[in-house]
This record gives sequence, structure tokens and C-alpha cells, in this order.
Amino acid sequence: MRILGLDPGLRVTGYGVIEKRGSGLSYVASGCIKSPDGELPNRLKNILNSVYEVIRLYAPTEVAVEKVFVNVNPQSTLLLGQARGAAICGAVLSDLPVSEYTALQVKQAVVGNGHAQKEQVQEMVKRLLKLPSNPSADAADALACAICHAHGGLVGAMSTKGYRVKGGRLVK
Repeated sequence: MRILGLDPGLRVTGYGVIEKRGSGLSYVASGCIKSPDGELPNRLKNILNSVYEVIRLYAPTEVAVEKVFVNVNPQSTLLLGQARGAAICGAVLSDLPVSEYTALQVKQAVVGNGHAQKEQVQEMVKRLLKLPSNPSADAADALACAICHAHGGLVGAMSTKGYRVKGGRLVK
């Protein structure tokens, strides 16, 4: 199974591709899609086309995308949602199945703590994929999303009905 992880953003969308063979994970590629300044439709088109190109280059079989968190600024949340939609459309146009995970689920699956810092995520991604150095924050988040999916989503795979998050963990 080859998984494309996406960490959508309007300015920078991180991507990471990993391969899962049995219980082993291996790094394939990662990077950042940078959107130029300008009108929103052109920026969204850039994200869509770039995700489509990453899919063409690395031929993933599944896609994992980080869900949008609600920000203090509703305008920022709306823009992030549109960028996320453009990234998802790139996957859907390629007829790939898309799974979604919250940042809490991704961090819990990769670091073991849903409130882990970005540096902790980068370090664990480096260790899990045996990379020579830490990937950029956006690429690390995308790789972490792919790792979460490869591990069955862990928290995401079980029903969370009747649970709440406390201290980065699900509790009744």
C-alpha cells in the first residue's frame, strides 16, 4: 500500500508519501506545495493541480488528509477549508480513496500524545521512517498523517462516541 498524506494550507500544503509492506513503513517522498500570492481561485487551482501532479508522480493507492480545526479567526478557518477541499479534489479526481484524521488523532498515533509539539512530531516521523534529518514542519505533518493511516488510524479507527479528549487522550 502506498499512502499520500496531505497537510492542507492555503500558503503551504505539505505532502508525504510512504509505503507500507506488512507492518513496515518506508519513506518514498515528501515536500511542500507553495501557493503564490494572488487571487483565491488561482491559489486553489495551484493546490489542486499540484496535488494531482504529486499523485501522478508517486502513484499512491490511498490518501490521508488532516481535518480542519476551528480557528479563533473564522475567515482563516474558511480559507483553510477551501484549500483542504482543493487538495481533496486532486485525490478524488484521481479516483483514490480519501481518509480524514484530526490533528489530535495524527499526533496520538505518531507521538502517543494528542497535544504533542511540532518538533516532537518531526522527530518521531524521522525515527519511524529512518530519515537522516527532520523533515520540514509541513512535510512532517503530512508524513505523520500517512503514518496514522498506515496504522489503521488508531484512535480514528475506533468509535469515539461517548468519549472526550482529556490530556491528549480519549477518556469516558
